[in-house]
Amino acid sequence: MTFQQFAYRNVIRNFRIYAAFFMASFFSVFVFFIYSMLMFHPEIDDGFLGKVPIGGMVFAEITLVVFSWFFIFYSMKAFLEARAKEFAILLHLGMEKRQLSKLVFLETMLIGSLSIICGILFGYAFTKFFFMIVREILMLEYLPLYFSWEPFILTIVVYFSAFVIISLVSVNFSPERNIIDLLKRYNLISINDKYSKKRAILAILLMVISYILALVTNRMNFYPFVVLLPLLITIGTYLFFTDTTQFLVQIMKQRKNFFWKKSRMLPLAEQTFIMKNNGKMFFVVTMVSSAAFLCVGLLAALSSYTSQYDKLNPLGLIYKGHIDNPYENAHISSILKELEDKGLSYHLTRFEVKKQTSSFTNYEVEVFRESDINSLLFSYGYPMVHLESGKGMFIPYSEDSIKKLSKKTVHTVLKENNVPITIDQVYPELIFPSSIVSMNAIIVSDEDFLRIKRPYQWYPQVEPGYHLFTFDIPQWLEAQDVGLPIYQQVAKEYGKERYELPFYFENAGLNYSYVLSTYSLFTLVGLLVAAVFLLAAGSFIYFKIHTNLDSEKRKFDVLKRMGISDSEIKRLVTSQLFPQFFLPWGVALLHSFFAFFALQNLLKDTANISIVKEIVFAFFFLILIQVVYFYLIRWRFIAHVKN
Repeated sequence: MTFQQFAYRNVIRNFRIYAAFFMASFFSVFVFFIYSMLMFHPEIDDGFLGKVPIGGMVFAEITLVVFSWFFIFYSMKAFLEARAKEFAILLHLGMEKRQLSKLVFLETMLIGSLSIICGILFGYAFTKFFFMIVREILMLEYLPLYFSWEPFILTIVVYFSAFVIISLVSVNFSPERNIIDLLKRYNLISINDKYSKKRAILAILLMVISYILALVTNRMNFYPFVVLLPLLITIGTYLFFTDTTQFLVQIMKQRKNFFWKKSRMLPLAEQTFIMKNNGKMFFVVTMVSSAAFLCVGLLAALSSYTSQYDKLNPLGLIYKGHIDNPYENAHISSILKELEDKGLSYHLTRFEVKKQTSSFTNYEVEVFRESDINSLLFSYGYPMVHLESGKGMFIPYSEDSIKKLSKKTVHTVLKENNVPITIDQVYPELIFPSSIVSMNAIIVSDEDFLRIKRPYQWYPQVEPGYHLFTFDIPQWLEAQDVGLPIYQQVAKEYGKERYELPFYFENAGLNYSYVLSTYSLFTLVGLLVAAVFLLAAGSFIYFKIHTNLDSEKRKFDVLKRMGISDSEIKRLVTSQLFPQFFLPWGVALLHSFFAFFALQNLLKDTANISIVKEIVFAFFFLILIQVVYFYLIRWRFIAHVKN
């Protein structure tokens, strides 16, 4: 029998031992390949799939590669640790360490090649179904299955090189051990339970500070906090698992009434060494799980925004310009012609908005005429506004502002023209998108509006008002190409430091297409990345448990000889495994909760949407998956220790 045959038969006859490493590698190849099939699709025109930029997909592909390599490397490390006794026997029988390295390399390449082949075959078989999902998400007319060498070559090169590099690194850079150490590996578990009380308390302080900063995050402090928060959370989480867990377990041990009750001593004593020896692994699982939760949560946030977009943007087209805007007539005529050519029905309302200074706040206020507002409300089918002379009404800028302004009464004077106004009501529906009108906008009667003749006090340095043209279009999704040259001018100007155009234009249909494309991209990327992250987080724990199965079986054999019943063994196993699974996930959920609290604050300030329901549903689903995974591993663990 040749050396190559020995490696081959070693893999085939003991495939159960190699199954965990194979499945981890197979899933990574599978996800990477189907994503590559999408990225290289021949229907992609000018670097876009629908409206999804390929640059974003390439970035996601690189993210998958980097994390997959790390995932495979960790799986390889756990796989080699689980085979320590087997390696010791081979060395004891006379195999040289050089030959052992060659054996591990050949076995790794055999498993890697098999996982690449299976991952590509199953990936190609699944690609048609994947394209059907993508076609529906991106609202494409067709996205046929194709055959091209690029995805195959890319996947083979990326993962074959990964297995070569990882196998060489794992074998040649692993620490040297004596044969007796390898044979008694299960006795080599560190019993060093030392920890730093200062570092334990520091971890809690860093995490609490991070959570407080997340609670006060807003648009003003977002940029410094987005750099500071991940740094504090990372350091705090690392110290939490290396020192704080030991500190907490030690506190429980000192409470004799708790520690000595029933069989609590056994799992608590075991947790001392589990937490100490696996602190770094739990830290990695927590950060990876947090990344997965963030992916899923961002998808939920985008889903909430897309579902509420039509409510937040009731108008199809909006044109806003200075009083003396020279392009106004040409632009409006062009928009009207395009709408007529497309056969789209619309309701056009022209507003003349004047700026005045409020004596109540000494700030500027935007004044709308009652008849102009009623023209738009008639198009919406909303109740009309009826105001007496001297009375005014707030224009809401968000859903929350409706409740806030309904309780407010303001007696003010429009200072430039000495027009007294009493404002004691707010219109009960959103009339304009929040980006169009200011937070200080009111409606006055036509009579009071005509009394405003003197311009704003800071004119001509500041525009005394503006003209606003609103197009209420029932089929606003079909109007996404209307006014495209104007839209491109505005978008180009926004890229500069200072906006100098005398007009502004919004196309809700076009904006929505970009929002939907961004959501689609995040859906494709997020689901795949979250799937890999979640698999990795659970697999890290599984590999660690699988590595120590033999030593765990010996411990439970001793307990059974001491008279422990099967039901007590199940309770002990649950007590031992529960913290390993749910402590990292619990910390990750806590991190994610405060991260999304900060995100909710930002969205309330910018887009006025709520993501609470979506986040709760997503987290509930993730917890359900982890519970199922926990009971599956618990079942296999109990079956092994009882066998």
